[in-house]
Amino acid sequence: MILSWSVYALLIVLILFGCKFAWRKNEFNDDFLSLDVTKSLRGLAAIGVILHHISQESAFQKVKELSPFVNAGFYFVAIFFFCSGFGLIKSLKTKENYLDGFLKKRVLKTIVIPFYVCVLLYGIYKLIMGVKMPLAHWITNLLGLTLMNDYAWYPIVLTILYVAFYFIFKYVKNRKLCFVLMFLVIFAQGVFFAFNGHFAWWAGKSNWWMQPNGWANAKWWMHQKIIWFFGEWWVNSSIAFFIGMIYANFEEKIVAWFKKCYWIKLVALLALWLIFNFVSGMAQWKLGYWSEYSGKGPGILNKFVCYLSQLPQVTFFVLFSFTIMMKFYSVNPITKFFGNLSYETYMMNLIAIEVFRFLIYSNNSTGGWPVPIYKTGNYNLAIYAGAVLASSILLGIVYKYLNKLSTKWIK
Repeated sequence: MILSWSVYALLIVLILFGCKFAWRKNEFNDDFLSLDVTKSLRGLAAIGVILHHISQESAFQKVKELSPFVNAGFYFVAIFFFCSGFGLIKSLKTKENYLDGFLKKRVLKTIVIPFYVCVLLYGIYKLIMGVKMPLAHWITNLLGLTLMNDYAWYPIVLTILYVAFYFIFKYVKNRKLCFVLMFLVIFAQGVFFAFNGHFAWWAGKSNWWMQPNGWANAKWWMHQKIIWFFGEWWVNSSIAFFIGMIYANFEEKIVAWFKKCYWIKLVALLALWLIFNFVSGMAQWKLGYWSEYSGKGPGILNKFVCYLSQLPQVTFFVLFSFTIMMKFYSVNPITKFFGNLSYETYMMNLIAIEVFRFLIYSNNSTGGWPVPIYKTGNYNLAIYAGAVLASSILLGIVYKYLNKLSTKWIK
């Protein structure tokens, strides 16, 4: 556990480095939602996402290294979603003619083109690594219809939300109705996931995946993490996008309300978050997102209940987090650096995760699963974590540069 405690200590030092604490009774950080502050927060979230992906490696899970990060990824992504939703409404309210050219500048330039740059980079990587896929799979991957990069669900969901925002707020004049429609778009995604599940359960006989050689006989597109919306990880945090929009729209009133009896409301938010964290945990334990393996079919209702339980869980988490920042936040060169590179490190992280696996797994396997390697003190796990972090940064810088080259023609 030396690795885990070292990481925790470094994170505490990172948070305390450059922190600002408004400790007096009626003193608050009025800049807690400024661009610099939220950028640093995104930087912390980006580090959290990388640690989350590292912690999900079986070599780490078997010795319980970084275990608090295993199921915490959606919290970090919720921060990104909140900031995105907040930024859209904030810009809409403060920038004249903000929606003019929005699809070109905010969707095509910042999301769509970088997505296809990522597709090409991962395509080259898979060719170098000798990954074998059916020709049809290569074609759909290159077209972006299936995922060349397992983590690339985020820009797809973000594109849907941005496009929905554009058409709703440009052509619907009633602002209250605009917010209702945005909520329905997000909620509809959750409903869709509940039906869609984790793989193409609907493409064969009942419970085909639980039959002997079920996966071996399944076509490539029926497997997990192939089609865009397989898995709960793309919907269990996107409600934060809507919360960010609401927060930006009523920012002054919300901040003023929280300043009154601040500590009581902060404790209440913490209590509500912990309560719904427990409720969500119980729902996932008793019902579960992966209900396809119950032997009773796809388990659509189970997934939907789990999704519903996470809506308040994520809502109160982001509200609690940003209410804390009214009194305490951290801005320093490291978090700002990661904030400027958060999207890029996320998109390149899978390559780093896979390339350095030789440090933590042997070439042998048991039942198709890699055998972990543990050196004295698990120092090889520490080397792996450092290598993944460093290479994610390096690849992120390269990816950001290529994105700039690819989009410089868009004015």
